[in-house]
Amino acid sequence: MCQAVNFGHREYNSAMIDDTSASAPENSLSNPSASEPMDNLPESETETSTPAAGMELLRQGCDKLGLPLSARQIAQFEQYYQLLVEWNARINLTAITDYADVQVKHFLDSLAALPIVAEEFDGAKSGAESGPESRAAAIPTQNLHIVDVGSGAGFPGIPLQIVAPHLRLTLMDGTGKKVQFLRTVVETLGLAHTQVVQGRAEELARQSAYRGQFDVVTARAVAPLNILVEYLLPLARRNGFVVAFKGGSAPQEFIDARNAIETLGGEPVRFAPVQVPFLNEQRFILLIKKMQNTPGLYPRGQGMARKKPL
Repeated sequence: MCQAVNFGHREYNSAMIDDTSASAPENSLSNPSASEPMDNLPESETETSTPAAGMELLRQGCDKLGLPLSARQIAQFEQYYQLLVEWNARINLTAITDYADVQVKHFLDSLAALPIVAEEFDGAKSGAESGPESRAAAIPTQNLHIVDVGSGAGFPGIPLQIVAPHLRLTLMDGTGKKVQFLRTVVETLGLAHTQVVQGRAEELARQSAYRGQFDVVTARAVAPLNILVEYLLPLARRNGFVVAFKGGSAPQEFIDARNAIETLGGEPVRFAPVQVPFLNEQRFILLIKKMQNTPGLYPRGQGMARKKPL
C-alpha cells in the first residue's frame, strides 16, 4: 500500500524524500431518505454483505486498504453521500459530487491514512500489507481522540469515524453553515462519538479545552504545510501526532515547513507515499510527532500564520 521514509534525526533535506511512489440546517431538507436517522440499519460491524451496486468502488477500495465494511457502514456512506449532494446545492461544500468520484476522491482518499495511523500507535503492519488474516491491524485499537481541523464537508473525519466508530472525533470548522451540515450528518448517521465545534483553529488552540488535548490532529486541503502546522501542532498532546494529507506538492511543502515544525515542538517521523485505490494521482501522508509543548506565542492570531509563515 505504501512506502515510508522514517526520520530518526532532525537533519533532513529533499534527498531524504522518496516521491516516486506513487457544517442543524436552517431549513429542513425535503428528502426523507437522506435526513431520517439510521435507527433501522443492521447492527453488526463485522457482517460484510452490501446493498446491490451500493458504493461498490468504496467497498472494493476498502478491501484493498484492509478495511472491510459492514452493511451498516455501507449504508452510512450512502446516506452521507446523499446529504452531501443535497446540501451542496445550497452551500459550497465541494466541487466533487459525482457518485464514483466522491467514493474515490473523498471517501477512499480520507481513509488511506488509517492503516498508517494504526501502525504508528499499535506497532503492527497494516492489514493491506499483511494479508486478510490480519486486516483488523489496519484500524487503530486504541480509543484515540481525533480532531479534524477545517473539516468543511467532513473529510477526512467522518469517513474515519464510520470505519472506526470506537474513535472519538471532534470536527472543527469556522463557517456556520458548514457546521450546520456537519451536525446534521452526525445526527443522521448516528455517530455517537463525534462532536462538532464552530471556531477557527488559531483561536480554539489557545483555549485549554482544546490546546494539547488530542492524540491525532488531521487536516486535508486546508493550507500549505508551513502554515498548516501552526494551526495543528498546538492542538496535539505531547507524543500525539499531526496527520497531514497532501498531494503532489508534498515533498517541497515538507522542505519549506521544516523550520515551522521544529519551532512549534514537532518532529517529522514519517513521510509516506500512499496509493489511493482507483486514483491515478500522487498522495502523501506526513506524520509529525509532538515532542515538546508548543510555545505560548503560537498559534498567532489575525491570520499571521498565512501572512508571515514561520
